Amino acid sequence: MENIALIESFSEFKDDKLIDRVTLMAILEEVFRNALKKKYGSDDNFDIIINPDKGDMEIWRNRVVVEDGEVEDENSEISLSEARKIEPDFEVGEDVSEEVKLFQLGRRAILALRQNLISKIHEHDNTNLYKQFKDIIGDIYTAEVHHVRPKAVILMDDEGNEIVLPKEKQIPNDYFKKGDNVRGVIENVELKGNKPQIIMSRTAPDFLEKLFEQEIPEVFDGLITIKKVVRIPGEKAKVAVDSYDDRIDPVGACVGMKGSRIHGIVRELGNENIDVINYTTNPQLYITRALSPAKVSSVKINEEAKTAEVFLKIEEVSKAIGRGGNNIKLASLLTGYEIDVIREGVAEEEDDVELREFSDEIEAWVIEEFEKIGLDTARSVLNQEVADLVRRTDLEEETIIDVMNVLKEELEG
Repeated sequence: MENIALIESFSEFKDDKLIDRVTLMAILEEVFRNALKKKYGSDDNFDIIINPDKGDMEIWRNRVVVEDGEVEDENSEISLSEARKIEPDFEVGEDVSEEVKLFQLGRRAILALRQNLISKIHEHDNTNLYKQFKDIIGDIYTAEVHHVRPKAVILMDDEGNEIVLPKEKQIPNDYFKKGDNVRGVIENVELKGNKPQIIMSRTAPDFLEKLFEQEIPEVFDGLITIKKVVRIPGEKAKVAVDSYDDRIDPVGACVGMKGSRIHGIVRELGNENIDVINYTTNPQLYITRALSPAKVSSVKINEEAKTAEVFLKIEEVSKAIGRGGNNIKLASLLTGYEIDVIREGVAEEEDDVELREFSDEIEAWVIEEFEKIGLDTARSVLNQEVADLVRRTDLEEETIIDVMNVLKEELEG
């Protein structure tokens, strides 16, 4: 009876953790052999028969019958008189198999045995869990919100595994509540003591790349290759794509008719603006494409310093730089070149004045807002429409009109 109770206690873990039958038997045998070694000094002459499916187990001790008084090793030999207590017709030289009941190990040994059993199961489960998730680092994974904390969202998958989505790995406008399904990539698996901690990310470039694989069949099939992904999570991303099949337009295939294919990805990323561009090994052309939607006049590259001077018409500068400087920042990350914007014709504007010269009349933070979108001179601001500046900056219309009046007064005397 006590054998069955012990096995049944293990069955709870077996059902929860889905340990396979072979591993189950190996763990049980190891635990029982350790108990036998403590009790008898050796487990060499013991057979352990386990049937975990039925919940039963037997331990048999094997010894050779010797004459009374000639027992030298109690683990391998049994005296004739002791053997005949088991069966009266035993003779010297015969093998005796005697069943060992758990109670013979002692109460303390049984308690220790169960604790050891639980420890081994957890150890096995943690090792398997660590390996399982280590193998899928970089892959998309879906889990349900179990608990929302200030610094992390705790998720639970279908197998009851806990996954952590830290605040810094969430897209800025992410909002989750209990029961929501969340997609992200498994970014890392860390061992906290003996327990693996699984880290998910929604901000990693890998997440965007894997979403392309899931949503765009040509990427999944390898007809279109993603060369590089750069992101400012929740704001903007650039994806360079290529195809070895001239019949395929990689950008068109990824975006789809009227953005139909990329729309689901944009929605998943909280309306992150995604630019898809054709990859090329020509650095001038690559930089030109990377600065889209701006129209670049020309590019001058210093290959040794990995810098590029990009010449643009004044009206294209703000597009190249983008809101908050995001467009030019991502273009630099994508191409690997530090990009410097040169305004065409600025040198001819002799009466133009840098915005910084107006620091006595215009607050520094206001000047910085204009600089963020590539406007750092008086004429570059005056050449813009007020409504466009309201849309592209965090400034109020009244503030922009006041700035323009200051600039006009200076330039027009």
